[in-house]
Amino acid sequence: MDPGWLVLSGLFSLIGLAVFTYGRRQRTATHTLVGVGLMGYPYFVSSLYAMVGIGVLLLVAMVVGNGIENG
Repeated sequence: MDPGWLVLSGLFSLIGLAVFTYGRRQRTATHTLVGVGLMGYPYFVSSLYAMVGIGVLLLVAMVVGNGIENG
């Protein structure tokens, strides 16, 4: 197993846990769903570049979705 993959998957999962927890406390669907996505997608991605790309896209989606929710 590639150590870089292991570190990145742990990092994105940890960020996902924090975003999920924040979303549950604030009752925002965007943060909750992105948090679940960040925690789950590393199980299905084996490429480092794909992992970083998907993680960044999910985080950007959270920022854009948060802007849409707040009007």
